[in-house]
Amino acid sequence: MSKLTYKNYLLTLLTFIAVFNYLDRIILSLLLEPIKQDLNLNDSQLGLLTGFAFSAFYALAGIPLAQWADRGNRNILVFVTTAIWSSMVALSGAVGNFTQFLLVRVGVAVGEAGCVPAAQSLIADHFDRAERPHAMAIYWLCYPIAVILGYFGGGLLADYVGWRLTFIVLGVIGVLIALLAKLTLYEPRLKQRSIIVAEQPSFKEVLDTLCRQPAFRRIVLGFCVAYFFGSGFIQWMPTFFARSHAMDTSELGMWLALSWGVCGLFGTYLGGYVAVNYAAGKEALQMRTVAILFVFQGFLYAMVFLSSNKYEAMTYMAAVGFVSTLANGPVFSAIQSLANNRMRSISVALIFLLANLIGAGFGPLITGVVSDLLVSSFGKESLRYALMILSPGLLWPAYFYWRAAITIEEDIHHVELTSEFLKAEKISFDGNTM
Repeated sequence: MSKLTYKNYLLTLLTFIAVFNYLDRIILSLLLEPIKQDLNLNDSQLGLLTGFAFSAFYALAGIPLAQWADRGNRNILVFVTTAIWSSMVALSGAVGNFTQFLLVRVGVAVGEAGCVPAAQSLIADHFDRAERPHAMAIYWLCYPIAVILGYFGGGLLADYVGWRLTFIVLGVIGVLIALLAKLTLYEPRLKQRSIIVAEQPSFKEVLDTLCRQPAFRRIVLGFCVAYFFGSGFIQWMPTFFARSHAMDTSELGMWLALSWGVCGLFGTYLGGYVAVNYAAGKEALQMRTVAILFVFQGFLYAMVFLSSNKYEAMTYMAAVGFVSTLANGPVFSAIQSLANNRMRSISVALIFLLANLIGAGFGPLITGVVSDLLVSSFGKESLRYALMILSPGLLWPAYFYWRAAITIEEDIHHVELTSEFLKAEKISFDGNTM
């Protein structure tokens, strides 16, 4: 297999694995209502299951697993973590109460925590700065693909076999994909025998280095705030349509797959394509565009919740699916470019650590709590008004991304100079020891 063929295969397989990384969360959000009825749960418990119970352990496991990814065999890490989370997803179909479901979601979180940082580190090793926005956009097609498969296929499957067997089927497929990764991917570091383990920086050194970069700090803040509001919207969106527009699971799955998933595919791909072909190496322009997209996104979400009928609401959802995914390629490319190759997995894990604790941990939970508080005033429409109240919050991440644009190109240039110095130092060391 040629180098070009292999790196495209690697990107495709890692994207497919990431689809399953997100698929269980999409299907869980779709099935919240039947799970609630079957296990006799309330909205706050559902918010805890989809929010803090998952995100806290995802975040805490992410750092040590990312340190493994920056030092060791990333292929093995992808295999092990994918097998773990897939097994836990399958066990979701056997739970009998809230406590058991909580423990299973913790297991899923620990497994999923190690995959994304390792995968993005591998991709960054195979695609240079100019290619990276497009490669990251391809990778993040995983989310809209998961939306399509989850809402459309998951909805039909759940209606046919029930929510329990749906999770079992999903978990078994995930284990098979993990085995494929183990057998067909390789770790490029194994060919670099001269790399010294001691060269790898400590977590404190990585943290100090990244936090000295103004652009990285601002992207982290923007990402975390966006994750807070986005997680609240995404996890509760199917329940909102079920309650406020009386849509059943299969109908809802089909509409969300079309309006959110298909449009998300176009948005993710187009965002990476435009960045590579019209703004390559112009990360400042990319971040300003991301900021503008967040402003527009907040308006579109508000219109979804204000719409009086499901067809109008789904039209706005289609616009949300397109606009919200345009930023994926540029943002994750910028994160990788702001870290040298000894810190890339940690940089992603650090962002997801904070985003999951602050954002995904509290977003769905706070939304559920606000919905419960509004029940006495709005009845079954309480969720609609809870979501509408949160919509203007997306102006906040827009501010941070706009600020990140001020120094990002200077920060990336410094990282590139540092990487070239380390590479020259390593070549000199190798030459002196031969």
